[in-house]
Amino acid sequence: MFLEEVQKRHQEKNTTVPRAVVFDFGKVISFPPDPGIMDELASVAGIDVKTMDTLVWAYRGEYDRGILNGKDYYRTMLGPSVDDATLEQLVKIDLDSWKRINPDTVMLMEDIKAAGYTLGILSNMPQEFLDWARVSLPVFRLPHLGIFSCETGSIKPETAIYEILLHSLSCRPEEVVFFDDIPINVEKACSLGIQGLVWQDPQTARDILQKMQVLG
Repeated sequence: MFLEEVQKRHQEKNTTVPRAVVFDFGKVISFPPDPGIMDELASVAGIDVKTMDTLVWAYRGEYDRGILNGKDYYRTMLGPSVDDATLEQLVKIDLDSWKRINPDTVMLMEDIKAAGYTLGILSNMPQEFLDWARVSLPVFRLPHLGIFSCETGSIKPETAIYEILLHSLSCRPEEVVFFDDIPINVEKACSLGIQGLVWQDPQTARDILQKMQVLG
């Protein structure tokens, strides 16, 4: 049903041929973190899982925006008495949870680039992970451009980060296809005229792009 609705919307409301395809990173290019990650963080922090989950997302925007580094992020949520060794362990657990890359998404990205389309990444991401990924993950050398929250000072779904993307692409919004796993980020993209699509999996995305005639 999802794919049918996307195809119908594209055919009826937007006949513009895309020039660029842009991917979110977390849970799109990467696999989702292990389900037990929050339990592990809570155990190290010495608090219950529910509280840990609440605190992690309450302060995440400032971490992704580049205002806080990893240790300051966890120190802000847990208090000044937490020792550096514990903070470093929490940061490592957190960042390591995003390092598993989905090879099928990478293959899709390679095919898009080979077909002659501009390929991009638009992601909320802390500076420590981005620095590591640019050196260690080949997929970060694949796109033509990457727009990251820690370097722009703006996080999705704020308007500014999408405007930076469009300016960098030199494309009209309707010429950009954007995949993200978080609906509110897709809704914002669509409100700006971008062809935003909620990520399901690499094969569904490939099917959609074939219907758009991006891929054969």
